[in-house]
Amino acid sequence: MLPTLASAAVPEPKVFRDWMAGCDNVKTCTAVSLPAEAADPIAYLRLERPAGSDGAASLRLKLRGDWKTPPRTAQLKLDGAAFPAGGKPLAVTTEADLATLTFSAEDTAALIEAARKAAKLTVTTSGLTGSVSLAGSIAAMLWIDEQQGRLGTTTALIRKGTNTAVPPAPALPVVAAVPAPPMLDMKTGKRQAASLRAELKKKDPDSCEDDTALAGHDEAWALGNKRVLVALSCSRGAYNLSSSFYIMPENEPAKAVPLSFADGRNELTNASFDPRTGHIAFSDKGRGMGDCGATGGYAWTGSGFVQSEFSLMGECRGISPEDWITLYRSANR
Repeated sequence: MLPTLASAAVPEPKVFRDWMAGCDNVKTCTAVSLPAEAADPIAYLRLERPAGSDGAASLRLKLRGDWKTPPRTAQLKLDGAAFPAGGKPLAVTTEADLATLTFSAEDTAALIEAARKAAKLTVTTSGLTGSVSLAGSIAAMLWIDEQQGRLGTTTALIRKGTNTAVPPAPALPVVAAVPAPPMLDMKTGKRQAASLRAELKKKDPDSCEDDTALAGHDEAWALGNKRVLVALSCSRGAYNLSSSFYIMPENEPAKAVPLSFADGRNELTNASFDPRTGHIAFSDKGRGMGDCGATGGYAWTGSGFVQSEFSLMGECRGISPEDWITLYRSANR
C-alpha cells in the first residue's frame, strides 16, 4: 500500500490596520507592522511571544537600507520625542542591507505602553530615517492576549489584571523524519519521471503542461521498498516553478498516487526533496523580490509525508522571509 500525506490546517493571519498578527499550532503568536507600500527605506517592528506563563515577548525593529558604512547604533523617536527617555542610542546588528535592533524587556514594555497613545515610531541610522506606524498595534497585541488566554492576567500585553493563571502552551508536534535511501542516478530518475509524465498525458492531458523545457526540471528520488517520489514540473511563471508530487511503485506509473498537501492539491512551488533529511521544502513567492508569499515543508516518516512548518506573509511590503508569520511548527526527532 502506498503512503499518504498528513496535512495540518492552519488559520489565516489577521490584519489590524497597519499591523498583521497570527498564531501557530502551539499558540506562539507574532505581530508585524506593515510598512507603507511606497516606504523607502523600509522599517518594521516584529513582536513574538510563546504561550504559557513563562512565555516572554521579544520585540525587534528592522531597517533596510543602502549602507555606505554598516550602522552600529540607531536613534528612536515616538511622535517626535526621544525614545527611550533621554534619547540614548541603541545598539544594532547589520547583515547586508538589513539592520536589526533587539529591544530589552524594559524597553519592550515601555514601547508597548507608549503605543496606546503614540502614532509613529521613527528610526534613524547611517543617515537614513524610516518610520513605523503604530496604528493597529494595540488591537493586534490585544488579540494575541486573547489567543493565549492572557486577558485579565498579570502577564497580558494590553489588558492586564490580577489573575495569574495562564493556559500552558500546547505540546509541540514531533515529526520523526526519515532520511531516504541513496539517490537514484540521474538517468534512472529521469526515466522514472518521464514514464509518469507519459502516463499522465494519456490519462489526463490537462493535468500537467507538456513542455520540453518544463520536463527538463522533472525529478525523482528513491523512498525505499521499491517506491519513488516524483516531482513533475507543470507550470512556470516569471519567478515561480510549480511541481506536482506523486509516489509510485518503481517502473509502475499507472499506479502512481498524487500527494495531498495542506491545500488539498499535490502541487508545491519552488520545491525540492532533500533525501539526507527526508524533507520537502517549498517557497512560493508573491513577487520577484521575495518579500511576500509562503514557505514551508513536509517530512518523510517512512510511511507518509507530514507537514513540518509553514509561514506566510500576505502583504508585499518588503518584509524578510525570516520575519513572516509562522502558522505551523514542529520538532524533528
